[in-house]
Amino acid sequence: MAAWGNALLAGLVSPDEAVLSIVGEDAVHRVEGLPGETGPVGLTLALGRLRVLGVTGLRVALPAPGHPLGLSGPPEFNARALEAEEAVVAVGAALGLVPEVSEVGPAGDVHVSVTWHVLPVREAPPADVPSLGEAERELAEALREATEVLTRLDVAGSGPVAEAALSAYRARAEAGRDALAPGYPPRAVRVLALAQRVDLMVSLAYENGHGGAVAASEIAARAEALRPVERVARRALVAAYNSAVEARERG
Repeated sequence: MAAWGNALLAGLVSPDEAVLSIVGEDAVHRVEGLPGETGPVGLTLALGRLRVLGVTGLRVALPAPGHPLGLSGPPEFNARALEAEEAVVAVGAALGLVPEVSEVGPAGDVHVSVTWHVLPVREAPPADVPSLGEAERELAEALREATEVLTRLDVAGSGPVAEAALSAYRARAEAGRDALAPGYPPRAVRVLALAQRVDLMVSLAYENGHGGAVAASEIAARAEALRPVERVARRALVAAYNSAVEARERG
């Protein structure tokens, strides 16, 4: 939503291309609560209305408990974004969008629909968002430290589940080189790829049980190692997705 919305707002893609890229394989995306509309509207109309309302860019927020990453308030919006663990914040109008994802249908034939709820936001600098350079340095350091700790505790990720996840990651990375949409700097693409790799590493370490970390002290050490790494990865994801907006504001 943020990446292709930014490309559309910058005039780099057509509305149809932006909407197709945002929706992907989902069944439908609707936008509810948009100023001037009495009910849910389609994504094409919503993006056009946001432009008319003065929106010049879209930022990502990826909050977690105790870490309101990318948020600026008020409490109602922050609470909805925290529940969803993600949100999009408009630049140029005091509005934010929180997705509500619904899945229907049997296994193998699941249809996904997304309703974006539009809420007022406070116009203030977003919380704890680093620059691309800061994010890249943090990621490199966190990846080294976490690899050392997790390897020592024998929880770096192995077995069929880890192999399947790694294969899926490689396929996604190969197919999603344009995930950031036109208008993003090459450094943002690099930071996004590294952040996704770190995020996968954290997920594998959590999903693979305790691994060799059978002692309570070792389990605690693993959690202590993963917590800051997961936070750094989220900060880097936000920095990558927001870099197009930051570049336009600088220049």
